[in-house]
Parts: sequence; C-alpha cells; structure tokens
Amino acid sequence: MSKFFYGIEDLFVNVLFAPYDFFRFMENWWAENTVNWLFFVFGFVAMIYWMQQLKIFNDRGEEDKSISSHSYL
Repeated sequence: MSKFFYGIEDLFVNVLFAPYDFFRFMENWWAENTVNWLFFVFGFVAMIYWMQQLKIFNDRGEEDKSISSHSYL
C-alpha cells in the first residue's frame, strides 16, 4: 500500500510540479512570479467582464428590486 502513495508522490513531485522548478531557481523576482501574474491578470479580466454584464442587466431593469422578506420571517 505504501508503494501506491509513493507513486502519487513521485507523480506530483517529479512530473506535475517539474515546470515550477524552472521558476523556482530563477534570479529575477518578476520572472519567478509569472504564474501568479497570469492568475492575477486572468482574474482581473474576468472581474471586468462580470461587472460589464451586471451593468447590462442593471440598465435593462430586468432585476426584481422589490423589498420583501422571506415567508418564514
């Protein structure tokens, strides 16, 4: 059973995370954090898209903005 877990360890350490070793041993901080910057840019673009979609629906007036509480209150 322990060989199974050592196999999982080997898969992640030596295969799936191998590209990150390239970034880990770089001397430039900006280059080391390339993956982080890509995630940041992707998240920022997704947020801008989401805000534009919210504005479109808000301008159309499709949302029910009536104030009412839940029936159990």
